Amino acid sequence: MSALPKVSRPLLRDEAYERIRHAIIDGSFPPGTPLRDADLAEQLGLSRAPVRQALLRLAEDRLVVSKPQSYTRVADFVADDVRDAVRLVRALHELAVREALPRLGAPQIAAMREANERFRAAVETGDAAAAIEADDELHDIPVQACGNRAVAATLDRYTPLLRRLEYARFSSLPAHRSVTRHEELITALETGDGAAAAALTATIWTDLETLLEDP
Repeated sequence: MSALPKVSRPLLRDEAYERIRHAIIDGSFPPGTPLRDADLAEQLGLSRAPVRQALLRLAEDRLVVSKPQSYTRVADFVADDVRDAVRLVRALHELAVREALPRLGAPQIAAMREANERFRAAVETGDAAAAIEADDELHDIPVQACGNRAVAATLDRYTPLLRRLEYARFSSLPAHRSVTRHEELITALETGDGAAAAALTATIWTDLETLLEDP
């Protein structure tokens, strides 16, 4: 099991959750990895209580599976769970771009373009972590602009199921095509074409379903 950095921030339960979740998403803890609260607590420099709380939350997110008095481990990929998450995430991003449209100004459009350039560069060098981080930043701009906290909170819960699959199968991603679609999405938002922006958003997220077809 890969080592985790020590926690220094005061919100220990939330920080433990974020650290362990990221290790699951990026594949540092692959499917089936045993998650022992004592080991994790030692790595993070915490007591076991916040780690246990974090693991319970990760089980609710379907990133961890647990059987009382038996095991706690990283969940396997479940195609139906990921497919459901793709469809929910797609619908929420469509809603976000529609609601964000009147609130997006030149700074947000410029930030999306800058994120797409970083995405392009990361794809060209095969840097999965940088590509996924830039992609998250790009799509988060309309989410934040729309001002719908329920949308943001739901995306934060379900997007990790998709990002985990992307890390695992990064070489299969239609990433170069995504660069172009990002550009088209940004142009649609810049010109105020809400229907085109929503349609492009749907296409971008639908592409992730193709990863479920890979062995």
